[in-house]
Amino acid sequence: MEDRKAMTDTVTNVPTNVPLGEDYPEIREAIRAICRNYPGKYWRDLEAKDEYPDAFVSELSQAGYLGALIPEAYGGSGLPVRAGGVILEEIHASGCSAAACHAQMYMMGTMLRHGSDEQKRRYLPGIADGTIRFQAFGVTEPTTGSDTTQLKTRAVRDGDHYLVNGQKVWTSRAHKSDLMTLLVRTTPLDQVKKRSEGLSVLLVDMHEALGHGLTLRRIDTMVNHQTNEVFIDNLRVPVANLIGEEGQGFRYILDGMNAERILVSSESLGDARYFIRRASEYACERVVFGRPIGQNQAVQFPIARAYAEWKAADLMVRAAAALFDSGKPCGEEANTAKLLASEAAWHAAEACMQTFGGFAVAREFDIERKWRECRLAQIAPISTNLILAYLGQNVLGMPRSY
Repeated sequence: MEDRKAMTDTVTNVPTNVPLGEDYPEIREAIRAICRNYPGKYWRDLEAKDEYPDAFVSELSQAGYLGALIPEAYGGSGLPVRAGGVILEEIHASGCSAAACHAQMYMMGTMLRHGSDEQKRRYLPGIADGTIRFQAFGVTEPTTGSDTTQLKTRAVRDGDHYLVNGQKVWTSRAHKSDLMTLLVRTTPLDQVKKRSEGLSVLLVDMHEALGHGLTLRRIDTMVNHQTNEVFIDNLRVPVANLIGEEGQGFRYILDGMNAERILVSSESLGDARYFIRRASEYACERVVFGRPIGQNQAVQFPIARAYAEWKAADLMVRAAAALFDSGKPCGEEANTAKLLASEAAWHAAEACMQTFGGFAVAREFDIERKWRECRLAQIAPISTNLILAYLGQNVLGMPRSY
């Protein structure tokens, strides 16, 4: 039986159960077993060749883990977001990376909550069994960045199609996806009362779009994140591919961001565990001046502090997931979890780098690869500063800074 603690939801004052300890042990062990097939050399070779982890993603898909959050009615496992977080956490704690496929877990929520019955019947079963890859999220643009309401990609109704023109950037995995979620402006900014109005979500069939109005350009990055710039020139998208109501897209995107933050935070927790384990083991094994280096407080204390930060972040991620799965407001908790988890991972990475010393930069040890990867979590999918702005303005009631 899972060890559980009653935590009071400050919004509704209704008890919310937060699991402690190693919840979902069967899932954790199954993920560890899969990850053992993909050691550090697998990831190093992919990075050297700038290739996508097809084999890893295929095995996760075939085992049903990327469809874990899809309801059973559509072929998924119908598990809560906490279970999804456990899957991603264990992938990263094992030294692997879920960045190649994690978006599939939270992106399907927009379709599930706001899509038509036809869209759900057509796509969700394939996403659940892995025959459809739904991993590309076309939102960010080169000139607008995080100011999503100012995006310039325009979709104009033309009969039973939309004619789309614009540009997106940092659209990861677009070249490996069958479907892409695309946020567009269907009503010009000067014709809406609120800047968040007039945005719509379109579902793009990548096989039909590539070469017919949609062009991809790979972006070379410091980590093997497989990301792209997307150029859209008179792309025709069927009106039937509109998710929900026209003009309500911004609300739909926001609706899924709490799940995204919780899931990505879980990856950071896994990274922190990886670095703490590697650093602790090496600190015990490495002998200099006749004693294990872990006996020295300058080595031991940063690792111990990283462990304490991980424990605190872990509790916040669990609390955010519990509120989300209970259908309660969790914006404050999800954002705080993202902040704490990303920083815990980075501090653990720094402690691990210092512990390994010169060997940390040797690629065969995998420390520098994971060090580079975990730094990204403080920038994407939301930056630390934007989280602080959210907390300052929406939680603490201070004036808006932007």
